[in-house]
Amino acid sequence: MNRLFGKIILYTMLMALAAPAIAVAQDDDAALREIIEAVRVGWIEADGTPFREHFLDFEGARYFEGGGQNEGLTDLIEHHVEPEADAFENFSLDFSNIETHIEGGFGWALVDTEIKAKLKRDGRVIHNKGRGTYLFRKVDDEWKVVHTNSASRPVKKEAHKH
Repeated sequence: MNRLFGKIILYTMLMALAAPAIAVAQDDDAALREIIEAVRVGWIEADGTPFREHFLDFEGARYFEGGGQNEGLTDLIEHHVEPEADAFENFSLDFSNIETHIEGGFGWALVDTEIKAKLKRDGRVIHNKGRGTYLFRKVDDEWKVVHTNSASRPVKKEAHKH
C-alpha cells in the first residue's frame, strides 16, 4: 500500500512539473497560428501591417514564393503584398491543415494553401493549391517569422464523365 501511495505522489509531482511546459507549448502553438492568420489577412487586404508586426526584419532576410523571391521585409511588402490590391479582384487565400512544430526558440509551420483571384488587367481567373512553410524564431519572448516559402499549382478542371 505504501508503494502505491508513493507512486501516486510521484506521478502527481511529475504532472505538476509538466503542466507548465504543456501550457507553454499550447501557448506557443496558438501564437504561431495567430501570426499565420494575421499574415493571411494581410495578404488578402494587401496590408503590410501584420508583416511589419510579426516578421523579423534583418539583413539577409529572404522570402520565396512560386520560384521568386523578395529580399528583405520592405521588398516583400512594397513589391508583393501591397501591389496585390491593384492586381486582383475577388482575391481569396485560405490556409488549412496547419501543422506547427516547436523546438525551444525555433518553430516552423506547414500549411496547405488555396488561392482564388481574378486578374484586373486581363480578367484571367486564378485557382491554385499548394503548400507553404513558415520559419519562426522567438525573440524577446515573442515569435517572429524569419523565412517563408510557398509554391502552388493551378487546380486542374475535372473532366466530365459520361
